[in-house]
Parts: sequence; C-alpha cells; structure tokens
Amino acid sequence: MSIGSVLDLLRPDFPDITISKIRFLESEGLISPERTPSGYRRFHVADVERLRFVLTAQRDQYLPLKVIKEQLEAIDSGAATLGVREARARAGGAGGDPVGPNGESRLRRLGVVPGEVSPEEFLFDHEIRVPRADLLQQAGIDEKFLTELIRANLITPGAAGYFDADAVTLARTAKALSEFGLEARHLRSFKLAADREAAMVAQIAAPIAKSRDADARARAEETVRELAALSLTLHTCLVKTSVRASLGG
Repeated sequence: MSIGSVLDLLRPDFPDITISKIRFLESEGLISPERTPSGYRRFHVADVERLRFVLTAQRDQYLPLKVIKEQLEAIDSGAATLGVREARARAGGAGGDPVGPNGESRLRRLGVVPGEVSPEEFLFDHEIRVPRADLLQQAGIDEKFLTELIRANLITPGAAGYFDADAVTLARTAKALSEFGLEARHLRSFKLAADREAAMVAQIAAPIAKSRDADARARAEETVRELAALSLTLHTCLVKTSVRASLGG
C-alpha cells in the first residue's frame, strides 16, 4: 500500500500523523518499507502495525525513540512479543498510575485521564477553539474557579475569548488538585518551572525547526517529544525523592 493509504489507516487513532513523521521514523530505522524499482515506498500490514506500535509507545508511555527501537529489536529477535497496550495494562497504566480494587485508576477517579497530555501533543498544532461555557462543562469547574486560574496566569484565553484543548485538561487537573487543598495560587510554582523548562526546550528545538531540511519540522517535533519525555521522568523522580526525604523515608 502507498504512504497515503497508511495515513488513512493511522489517522483515526493518531490524528497528528504526517508523511514527514513517517519518513522521519524510517530514517531513524524504526520501519523499513519496501522500495519499488522506481524508488516509491510500498508498505505492508506488518509495517503499519510496527508504526502503530511506535506511535502508541510515544503517546501512551512517553518513551523516547531509542527505547522504542530497543523494544522493536527485542521483538524482531523473538525475545519479546508483548504489545504496548498489554504491557501498559499489566503495569497498571502509564507512569505507574495506581489501580484500585475495581480496576479503575486513582487518576481517572479524580477526573484526569492518564496520558491525556503527552509529548505527542507538545507543540505546533492546537487549532481547537473551546468556548468558555464548554470549558466549564468539560472541566467540571465554575466561573469562580476559572477566574482564579486566569488570574494565576495558569490559563490564558485566546482570540475572542476562546480556549484551546490544553486549557480544558489543565483546568480539570487543577480541579483534581483542589480536592487535596491546593488552590490556584499554590500552582504558580508549577507554571514558573514549566516556563523555565519550555525556554530550555525551545533553545534546543528552534534551530532544528529553522533548518532548510525537508524533514526539519518532523525532527524538531521529535526532539521536543524526546526532551518532554525525559523532563517528565526527571520531574517525577525529583518529586518522589524530595517527598521521601521530607517524610523521613
């Protein structure tokens, strides 16, 4: 099948997939589609499934390409056969999200869907415009709480007062944190830390994105995903270590 047919198969589950993304993954050695005598790529079902494995690992487990490539090599050698979704289910969710006795994760009970924000969605295309009323309904918050988030500079309305999809997730997460007694003003430190991290990521990714290389955009996106995955892991480890020290563990 053609690369266009592959896009049609993958887009229902991965709306952001592009031809440049597939070519980038090929250049990194994660897929190896057949080449016709005229040089065109010809994909088979196995290639599509391999792509699905890579994209799922990025989206659901925040894995960098180096780790995904190692997993694929293990599968190719016969040392591993477990799929990403099955592995995630056995582990109790991405990021070690605790699973309760009824099989529902603690984060989901709080209204936060694991994996809702991932490096796959980190940059570039956020075309969704959410009206204020829809944000309140989807996030389960009231006007007062939204006003507090805006005043704390955690959420910024866009053109004509619309919000993006990330604002809904952020508001929902802030609402979950409020159940532990954390108010919007307490979350400003998270925003400051995020701004510092974003500045560092931008310094690294911007020169790549400005390159004249045809695959510059895909390489810049992948760089951001890799850095986001690493920063998430680092942040989690630092918080856990600090909490253990505070509790005398």
